[in-house]
Amino acid sequence: MHADYQVYTSGSGGTLREIQLHRRRMSETYDKQKTIELRRKHVGPSCKVFFSQDPIKIVRARGQYMYDENGERYLDCINNVAHVGHSHPDVVRAGAAQMELLNTNSRFLHDNLVQYAQRLQATLPSSLSVCYFVNSGSEANDLALRLARQYTGHDDIITLDHAYHGHVSSLIAISPYKFHEMGNSGRDQGVHVAPSPDVYRGKFREDHPDPATAYSDEVRDILQNAHKKGRKIAAFIAESLQSCGGQVIPPPGYFRKVAEQVRQAGGVFIADEVQVGFGRVGSHFWAFQLQGDDFCPDIVTMGKPIGNGHPMSCVVTTRQIAEAFMSSGMEYFNTFGGNPVSCAIGLAVLDVIEREDLRGNALRVGGYLTRLLTQQQEKHPLIGDVRGVGLFVGVELVRDRVKRTPATAEAQEVIYKLKNQRILLSADGPHRNVLKFKPPMCFSEDDARLVVGEIDKVLTELEKATGLHSQACAAVETGSSKRARACEENGRHHSSGEAHFSESCRQEEARRQSDRAPAKRLRT
Repeated sequence: MHADYQVYTSGSGGTLREIQLHRRRMSETYDKQKTIELRRKHVGPSCKVFFSQDPIKIVRARGQYMYDENGERYLDCINNVAHVGHSHPDVVRAGAAQMELLNTNSRFLHDNLVQYAQRLQATLPSSLSVCYFVNSGSEANDLALRLARQYTGHDDIITLDHAYHGHVSSLIAISPYKFHEMGNSGRDQGVHVAPSPDVYRGKFREDHPDPATAYSDEVRDILQNAHKKGRKIAAFIAESLQSCGGQVIPPPGYFRKVAEQVRQAGGVFIADEVQVGFGRVGSHFWAFQLQGDDFCPDIVTMGKPIGNGHPMSCVVTTRQIAEAFMSSGMEYFNTFGGNPVSCAIGLAVLDVIEREDLRGNALRVGGYLTRLLTQQQEKHPLIGDVRGVGLFVGVELVRDRVKRTPATAEAQEVIYKLKNQRILLSADGPHRNVLKFKPPMCFSEDDARLVVGEIDKVLTELEKATGLHSQACAAVETGSSKRARACEENGRHHSSGEAHFSESCRQEEARRQSDRAPAKRLRT
């Protein structure tokens, strides 16, 4: 790790308390209550905060740690935006140095732009050779839809259930994670939803002999039905690994089979790498590469980790699609996309990933974290499934391993209990019962031991409170632990406290007894 990247100690000049007070003065304008009041007054009420009953005020961060206004340190297990670590000195210096010289738009020639495009393309298959630089994952996915529609001359989109692709109107329309909250009124008739390829909770599970084919056949049926109605598919879009959908790892071969079907129907395949790109899976630079060397998307979108917190993103596509987009006669210009400062930062991120072997760290630490969690699965009946690749890991909590009843209230309680121990974790998925790990890539084995140890304590307490611990010896093995495993943000946490947890459990039990229906997703 870079020498400048160590947490400061009292040897840095002055006592540790003096340093903390100095930093507090430098980073905090208002006290916490005043900040809360001003936020409520001036920031849109739909912009949620974590832990709304007792939000955390973060004033600085370094590596995999975040610090509140009192200097308390939190272990960050969820921030895949700070990809190479919060406030990485090399990234900060690169941005500051370029900002001192020049920042302008891409209509002027600048070496940073072409150098970064060349470096980025070198990580991708050779056919993906043309870059469009934008400023956010939402911008990238919106542009990807425009490229697909212009190239194919078609309009309709196939998306996966529980998918989330961005906050602009075109992407809310293809994000069931969002439009399901609006009921049928939020559904665009040109958007077709395929089942999420979830082999734990989905339609075809781990005991299916060929889940990749079974799930791809669902897409085939959508294509055929759309064709019968005179509709034509422009693109199939999918996160290479579903994050908001519950840390879903598609079965190998699924994307290749889907791409073949979609292309035969005249559409293209868009891989959304906004959440999981840039080496998070460890074995590969891009998560879509987990599907095999014989699979290559037509368009790849990227964002979040690309700038380590700096707002930038990119769309990469083939020369043919890019030329078709140009043939529309409309120039594409983005004021800030590909500016020299953003490209300098992007280059620094690529350098750090390589120099600090962060892909190797993702493999080592991610594998270690997964093994620790799997050991906990053998101990705790609340853990129904552990799944993940590299430093992208999910733990699905259930109240019954046979029925796979979502343990939504318990998952939220875990999140709050960990927060009290200064560990930041989130829960997501359609039932909000999947604990999500996607930490900065400098996450260590010590960090893994710490968070898993605390999860062990919380689950032990919860199982005693619910009586599940007495059922552990009689728990039926579902087979999920035997199958092979690769060794904004949610803002929807419940209020903390045992009273809430008990009430949530009673409500959940009442729902199960009344109609056995799955828990309704929580609204933003």
